[in-house]
Amino acid sequence: MIVEERIYTLKAGATPDYMRIYETEGLPIQTRILGNLVGWYTTDFGPLNQVVHMWGYADFADRTRRRAALAADKDWQIVLGKLRALILTQENKILSPAPWSPVR
Repeated sequence: MIVEERIYTLKAGATPDYMRIYETEGLPIQTRILGNLVGWYTTDFGPLNQVVHMWGYADFADRTRRRAALAADKDWQIVLGKLRALILTQENKILSPAPWSPVR
């Protein structure tokens, strides 16, 4: 299993709007296509105005297939247009769990 961590830095004050749009419109689509939401967070300390979400995949090929399906989804493209207007920067990481990690 691999985990993709995605960090979005939002415009100051945009977190509530981002979360509302994402929860009601984006999350159902991503859950249906991506499947394994490991966690979804906001920041209170350190870099502010950030949302962090982590998605689990069987392997990199699984991630590639699911992300391509998401990118091809017309409903997701509409939601993504709304969310992009609130995003300043994006950072993605692929994380490989250690053998003793509770998420494997």
